[in-house]
Amino acid sequence: MRSMSVAQRTGQVTADALRANRGTFVVAMLIISLGFWLIFPAMLIFIETFNVADNMFADPWHWGLDNWRQALARPSIWQALWNTVRVWGMTFVFSFPIAVVIAWTLARTRIPGSHILEFLFWVSYMIPGISTTIAWITLMDPDLGLLNKLFELLPFVEEGPFNIFSVPGIVWAQVMANGIAGKVMLLTPAFRNMDASLEEAARVSGASTLRTMLRMTLPLMAAPMVLVSALQMVRIFQSFEIEQLLGVPFGFYVYSTLIFRLIRLDGLPDYGTATALASVTMILVIAIIPLQRWMLHRRLYTTIRAGFRPSFVDIGGWRWVMLGVILTLLILLTIGPMLVLVFGSFMTRTGYFQIDPIFTTSHWETVLTARRFVLGTWTTLKLASFAAVASPLLFSLVAYVIVRTRWRGRGILDFVIWGSAVIPGMLTGLGMLFIVLNTPFLNVLYGSFGLLMIVVLLQGNTTGVNITKGAIVQIGQDMEDAGRIAGASWLRTYFLIWIPLMMPTLALISVLNFVIAAGATGSIILLASRDTYTLAILALEIARSDAGTQEEASAVGLVLMVLTVGVASVAKVVGVKMGVRQR
Repeated sequence: MRSMSVAQRTGQVTADALRANRGTFVVAMLIISLGFWLIFPAMLIFIETFNVADNMFADPWHWGLDNWRQALARPSIWQALWNTVRVWGMTFVFSFPIAVVIAWTLARTRIPGSHILEFLFWVSYMIPGISTTIAWITLMDPDLGLLNKLFELLPFVEEGPFNIFSVPGIVWAQVMANGIAGKVMLLTPAFRNMDASLEEAARVSGASTLRTMLRMTLPLMAAPMVLVSALQMVRIFQSFEIEQLLGVPFGFYVYSTLIFRLIRLDGLPDYGTATALASVTMILVIAIIPLQRWMLHRRLYTTIRAGFRPSFVDIGGWRWVMLGVILTLLILLTIGPMLVLVFGSFMTRTGYFQIDPIFTTSHWETVLTARRFVLGTWTTLKLASFAAVASPLLFSLVAYVIVRTRWRGRGILDFVIWGSAVIPGMLTGLGMLFIVLNTPFLNVLYGSFGLLMIVVLLQGNTTGVNITKGAIVQIGQDMEDAGRIAGASWLRTYFLIWIPLMMPTLALISVLNFVIAAGATGSIILLASRDTYTLAILALEIARSDAGTQEEASAVGLVLMVLTVGVASVAKVVGVKMGVRQR
């Protein structure tokens, strides 16, 4: 019996060692594979800045600092970086206070239909920015914009007051596209979870509702508001399509549009300057990270305590005023752009009401029968559907490894996930371009659907993994142990227990990644070919001010909007129904 006990202990130690080695191998493979596609592209861009060969992809490496000297000596580089920060700062200054007031109103007051209004902000978030931008061009083009034409009908008005092709126009388009909706989505649950007794104490002391909000509510909500601000900081360098459509026509470049211009020059592409600009951008992004972490950790505010009691603030008749304001804003964010795209797509010539006929279906006939539209629709559906299905599975597996296992290397894996969040989409695309063109066995991926699948799959990995980590922490270990005791393998336990329990969270990740993939431009535009253009890239190309096909761009933008919002909404409903439900 003694020898059997020793043998059993030896066997147990051996089995534990094998499991540990297997776990280490799994973590190592995840780090290598994810790191290669997430972190290595940025590293390669920095390395390529020291390659001064005439042709980076064909000539032997030639080390030097000429790329840096030329780039840093060009005023356009610094102007583009300043333009990037300026547009982001102005967008944030305008959108953040509006989002805070709306989130407080939805969460803390008895405004009618608050949950429906909150859902409509989700719908607004689902609408691709390229679609709303095309709609605002249709309205605010200085020569042909519908709003300008209406103003010109007024006495003593010779020309319309709006010009979307300007810095204020870019900021307005940013605010309308994604500046408000995303912040409302993040802030509303935080305001809803605030203990009402803290506000009641202020009102008992004689403070008015407005003073209570300014002196008590907002300071106590500093933590989530700082969190949203910090998360938005890493988005300084994310935007591309709005600036490409609205800024390039009047010579206004941000970092992403300048990189695109340098690489897509009619003559020899200036890869050296482009890589140097990209590297400067990465240095600035890395410098932002400590500031972001300082903002997050410098102060903590507790708003939920033992005896937590949610409640509403009575704002009297002002709730109807706020309802009207929010409905007006939602019309501008959702219904308005859709109606404008419908109207613009059927006009014979946008802004020309004197021609006969004013309306026509010829633009739709041209778009729907065009080969590139059919290919773009099919590519968009495949890419977005693939991202919607594969990303929750991949992100949940990574989150499980980080949270539920004790395998060595989990911290490095978590760092890879967080580190990729600071690499903007345009830099991701540029880095991927260098990887596939400099790696012999990956050359065949350039312009292929497979390469775009990799890019869209890994977009949003930081958000997806961390949201799933939160869901996994909430599920007790006994749920998994019950499956193991019943004889199920880990894989079967994962699909029969973990997936149903996490389905609401996975459905959310699926919807978010479908929306991101359907509207992606900056991360894939350098990698797509004519046969793999998506609807977003096609709309961006058609909507150029010198193309003269604004009506066709409206049609493509409308199709992209309906496709994204429709499929994402259905996927969300179906995903929630597939989860565990109470009887």
